[in-house]
Amino acid sequence: MAYLPDSFLEVMRAAMPAHLSFDDFIAACQRPLRRSIRVNTLKISVDDFLQLVAPYGWQLTPVPWCEEGFWIEREDEDALPLGSTAEHLSGLFYIQEASSMLPVAALFAEGHHPLRVMDVAAAPGSKTTQIAARMNNQGAILANEYSASRVKVLHANISRCGIANVALTHFDGRVFGAAMPEAFDAILLDAPCSGEGVVRKDPDALKNWSVDSNNAIAQTQRELLESAFHALKPGGILVYSTCTLNREENEDVLAWLLAEYPQAVEITPLNALFPEADKALTAEGYMHVFPQIYDCEGFFVARLRKTTAIPALPAPGYKVGKFPFVPMKTREAAAVVQAAQAVGLQWDETHSLWQRDKEIWLFPTEIEPLLGKVRFSRIGLRLAETFNKGFRWQHEAVIALAGEKSARFELTQEEAEEWYRGRDVWPETPPDRDDVIVTFQGHPLGLAKKVGSRLKNSYPRELVRDGKLFAGKA
Repeated sequence: MAYLPDSFLEVMRAAMPAHLSFDDFIAACQRPLRRSIRVNTLKISVDDFLQLVAPYGWQLTPVPWCEEGFWIEREDEDALPLGSTAEHLSGLFYIQEASSMLPVAALFAEGHHPLRVMDVAAAPGSKTTQIAARMNNQGAILANEYSASRVKVLHANISRCGIANVALTHFDGRVFGAAMPEAFDAILLDAPCSGEGVVRKDPDALKNWSVDSNNAIAQTQRELLESAFHALKPGGILVYSTCTLNREENEDVLAWLLAEYPQAVEITPLNALFPEADKALTAEGYMHVFPQIYDCEGFFVARLRKTTAIPALPAPGYKVGKFPFVPMKTREAAAVVQAAQAVGLQWDETHSLWQRDKEIWLFPTEIEPLLGKVRFSRIGLRLAETFNKGFRWQHEAVIALAGEKSARFELTQEEAEEWYRGRDVWPETPPDRDDVIVTFQGHPLGLAKKVGSRLKNSYPRELVRDGKLFAGKA
């Protein structure tokens, strides 16, 4: 049973629109949350994914606001965690709560196609990976995460999903307005919040809930929102979202921004975001999703347009430090491209080659104007390391860049399981080539080197899995 303090229920009773039933709200909070997934269209089309998993007997119900999103019911949930299925390990889908797909849907509404996007509070990566898929790995995303421990999780999810256009930073999100004024076409601020909407997933989410705590969080949210607004280009779109339900952290935070910058902020109503969006629409045009409306987590989403430039904030006082990368020279870059193509790795002009000592990286060119503005944790893909015999291709690059014409070697299910367990593979008939991209279900798992009759495993040690893997057919 979810813990719902009386003081919280009083706040909810005041915040809830008259047409919604408070009894329905309490009942919804006590129901287990429906699980949902989002197909990663960088790897596979929705139709092909549905065909691939059809034999498993999964029940998939479309999420109305995300063409790639589905609620999922599985009979084998207890026997095999969703995160251990072959399709999850190879990045074909992301386990993401349905409500959390709403902010990115709003970001790209009305045919908006931003080239440079910032995700201010990005970990664990559900929305960053959703944005990357909508951008088809083009342009650039600055994905920021304040928590150091969560940056690793963010990078692991980006890598698993085959994403090449992300640059990671590790800062308090309040620095960006001053450090990168009017630099982004679109910004998502999925703000840290009191988490009132997540009680269906975490029954103890409200154990430490208080009105005072909400007000303190709202102050931080206002500061993050103002910083994000300064970092947004005139004409750009800013989506503000939370997984909480009180007005202080939602409508009131936005009312503050509108009062501060009345000539520069325009609300773009979300009534046409998807059929029946009006069920959760506020008078202002925001979406205030109480859990009983769509049978999902509670959520709040607002979409703003910046209509004109605003005075810049004072320049930051810190020093970024010397940037350790240099662009690769034309001749050296051509050699890298040729060697990469020989093993089946390919990219286009939206990415460029940079070098740091023996490391070769692939940066999204759209991020280059921001170099020197802040310190980056990592940018784009670590492509290769040079050594005296050529190049040692990196796992994340293989996952992101392996083209259809690459030298591939399809593993059996048993061999693929061994691969994910970090073990070498002994195929019945070894490949002809020394270096091959091993695949399962046609999707790359990594690069293997043939040593005699075995394939030497290059799967990163930190990703190795134990226990039962892969879904069996129903």
